[in-house]
Amino acid sequence: MVIGTLTLELFFGEASTLKDKRRILKSIIDRVKSKFNVSIAEIDMHDMWQRSTLGVACVSNKTPHVQSTLNNVVKFIEAQGAAEIIYIYTEIL
Repeated sequence: MVIGTLTLELFFGEASTLKDKRRILKSIIDRVKSKFNVSIAEIDMHDMWQRSTLGVACVSNKTPHVQSTLNNVVKFIEAQGAAEIIYIYTEIL
């Protein structure tokens, strides 16, 4: 069994309130969940209105599948244009 984790720090330039951030973040999380077979949640910076840290986890029986899935999640979030990714950390166990 191969477990991959992805930590993303996001910057929301257009958010002016926590409500704006949470609306954008909920949209990103819902889209990622529906497109990829991963677990995703906000794991830090809950009360900061322009920044957030997302945690993504993927489990598979093959390392290349986990790497590909996590890379595709990053590309998908970048393509949405709602947030700028300022930090990426991937770990494969």
